[in-house]
Amino acid sequence: MRDTGYGDGGRVGGNSGKAGNGGRSGSSGKSGRSGRGRAGGTGGSRKGGGGRGAGTGKGADGRRLGRRALLIGGGAALLGGAVLAREELERYWWLVPGVEKERVEGALDHPGAEWTAASRANWRRADRPDDYRVDRVVIHVVQGSYPTALKVFKDPFHGAAAHYVVREDGHVAQMIRELDVAFHAGNREMNERSIGIEHEGFVDRPEDFTDAMYAASARLTAGICARYGFPADREHIIGHAEVPGTDHTDPGPHWDWDRYLRLVRAAAPPRKERAGG
Repeated sequence: MRDTGYGDGGRVGGNSGKAGNGGRSGSSGKSGRSGRGRAGGTGGSRKGGGGRGAGTGKGADGRRLGRRALLIGGGAALLGGAVLAREELERYWWLVPGVEKERVEGALDHPGAEWTAASRANWRRADRPDDYRVDRVVIHVVQGSYPTALKVFKDPFHGAAAHYVVREDGHVAQMIRELDVAFHAGNREMNERSIGIEHEGFVDRPEDFTDAMYAASARLTAGICARYGFPADREHIIGHAEVPGTDHTDPGPHWDWDRYLRLVRAAAPPRKERAGG
């Protein structure tokens, strides 16, 4: 399934009534794909449409526009288009043969994690941070078990997956490379700038958030912050519930943010290791 930009797909479980604009395993009741249309669209009347000015070279007041004005206006439009085209080319330059970073099947970004691949339909190939800056970690709760999360993220019809899944005993699975864009947040911009971390359990069961889980997840997040050079704070480490446009509630009221951030900061790798990451 291609990335429509709005999260792509639904989730298993449910602490929310509907899937809204995409989602993931857990915290959403219905499974459903995003139905958002393109901005602007083709419907409705255009401003100033239907008058003689359209295509005649006349201005809004009926006077004919001079050739110079038309040339300047056309040149500005071409220049603007060229700038946008250049930005897109710079973002996708790595698609040129021989430019993309070398990839090794099953390579890990987090030492000690277990590699188990998500379905190719649940993420988009990229070359981060060269094409998209990474400056967010999004915390999720599965609304189910660790095996459930792995199963649905391997399902090509699920339409969503996270980069990592953390088990109650602290075991970490990596399912998508950090280079790539995972469909986890239900928001295209957030997907492109973030790493998604799922946690086994349910939002209404605080006992699911074990000491081992907090510690392992904090080490994982500390490494991500160091690799991409952003601070370990609540602006940059957020819950799925805080993603713009979402109707999800995870990680829920029982996730101890103060404790988690203390652990993340305490787990920060030495400065020498950060420079080499």
